Amino acid sequence: MYDGALRRIEVIWVMKMEKRWRTDACLVLCGLMVWFLADAGRIRAAAAEALALCAHSVIPALFPFMAASSLLVLMGFGEWVSPHLAGFMALFNLPGTASSALLLGLVGGYPIGAQTAVGLYEKKLLTSDEAERLLAFCNNSNPVFLVSVLGSGLFGSVRVGVWLWLIHILSALLVGLCFRGTKKGTRLARPKGKFTVQEVSFAAAFVKAVQGAASAMLSVCGFIVFFYILASPLARFAAPFGPALVGMVELFSLTPLLTPSRFSFVLASVCAGFGGVSILCQTASALDGSGLRLRSYFFGKVLQGGFSFALAMAAAGFLL
Repeated sequence: MYDGALRRIEVIWVMKMEKRWRTDACLVLCGLMVWFLADAGRIRAAAAEALALCAHSVIPALFPFMAASSLLVLMGFGEWVSPHLAGFMALFNLPGTASSALLLGLVGGYPIGAQTAVGLYEKKLLTSDEAERLLAFCNNSNPVFLVSVLGSGLFGSVRVGVWLWLIHILSALLVGLCFRGTKKGTRLARPKGKFTVQEVSFAAAFVKAVQGAASAMLSVCGFIVFFYILASPLARFAAPFGPALVGMVELFSLTPLLTPSRFSFVLASVCAGFGGVSILCQTASALDGSGLRLRSYFFGKVLQGGFSFALAMAAAGFLL
């Protein structure tokens, strides 16, 4: 009887909190609408800049990788690479199949790692716990952005860009070790049966991969445009607060605010490790309908940002 009363109180409290959250969210959205109407000229200009950024940088860098990674998963890349990297993935208490999400996430950039992990889970190659722990460190920044855009373009040095990418990789792997599980040597119960590469025609897989990549690319660009607009007022704050706030909201918006300095090197490392609110929403979109939770991913990216800060501080002294 006492437990029943507690459950009723808990249900009432949850309903009240949900109602309050919805009310607060509606008020914030109404405020946004007023801002959009009152400052329509700047909003249009910011949206045009974001669309140009998507057209010239984001889509060329991400779309080929998104299509290729989806095609690899559909053609059985996870099953093929599993025995070759099983020993390495055992460090993270994960099966070898998970290595495909880690590799594609490190090479392809946000949010390809998350999409690949979800694909492996939906194909029943990973349990839900394994997929969520994998999500904590497999979704990472595109090396083209770190090496070419930041390293060569901003700092005028490919060497600095390579170091940014190495710091990014090492911080992700350290997060993976932190999320490997609480009991050393234990393995989760595997789904029964031996995994084999599913027979699928290349033509069908190719069409599905390209269509899926185009849909995902539209979603990614939508998030970038929206959060680019939201971050635009933050850029008016003086350094270091303005660039730091912008980087925490939207990663690509940070680039014009950086200068070739130690502070920019450390800030770029931290923001690339965390990914920003925009990437968080993109990942949540990739997880939608899969049943996987975002919690492990969020804490993993926060931890990766912390590791990136420590490693960048150590490297900045002899690089810049």
